[in-house]
Amino acid sequence: MAHSYISNAHPAFIDALYRDYKSNADSIDISWQKFFEGFDFALQSAPSNGSAAPDTSAGQGELRAYQLIEAYRQRGHLLSKTNPIRPRRTRPAYLDLAHFGLSDADLGNTYVVGSIIGLPNANLAQIIEKLNTIYCDALGFEYDYIIQPEARQWLQSRIEQHNGNYGFSIDKKKRILGKLNETVVFEQFLHKKFIGQKRFSLEGGESTIPALDAIINHAAELGVDEVVFGMAHRGRLNVLANIMRKTYEYIFYEFEGMRPKTPWATET
Repeated sequence: MAHSYISNAHPAFIDALYRDYKSNADSIDISWQKFFEGFDFALQSAPSNGSAAPDTSAGQGELRAYQLIEAYRQRGHLLSKTNPIRPRRTRPAYLDLAHFGLSDADLGNTYVVGSIIGLPNANLAQIIEKLNTIYCDALGFEYDYIIQPEARQWLQSRIEQHNGNYGFSIDKKKRILGKLNETVVFEQFLHKKFIGQKRFSLEGGESTIPALDAIINHAAELGVDEVVFGMAHRGRLNVLANIMRKTYEYIFYEFEGMRPKTPWATET
């Protein structure tokens, strides 16, 4: 696995991107623009001996540092500390320096490519420290599946610009945790009580509930009077119960073909 970093970005692909960058920099993603700026800077700064070609070792170092940053963006969530009670199950993220052709001897070297995460000319140790803070702390982010470059870049920039601190108050964090707990307990109860019934579970997408809760509350603060939902089946029961406040009693009775008198909770 010592050279597995090569498979993360095919040389022919990088070469094609570099040609696009030289002809029209705006035609490629901003993160690649920043990388190639650092690459060109490294080539210009590298020593040469007359007619000999410039030393490209600095450029290779920039490429390896860039691949390390991309690896944290893709797999850093596997090391995130999302369970404060016990360590999470070990899942190899392959973020060791050796996988990218780097070593501890490179920790003091500076890399222009650090600018893509807001650390221009930072050394490798500082880059790794920030990447760990953003992607391997109490929150994990998995967005490599997003195909649209604009959507991916929008999310990535907002994740990285806060440096792991998103300004949530204790009350806000408790609200998020409370909505997550409601979501999980509801799904677990349905799974145990109504085995084999179609329930269009939200499991795996539990963050939908605190997200909708935050959107609706913020919209209300901005003066919105009415919200109209349109959604597929998956997660509908959970949304009805924990967002629309349809009573648990009414939902449970529907599985048995019965109807209690009060479908909606009166509390807000």
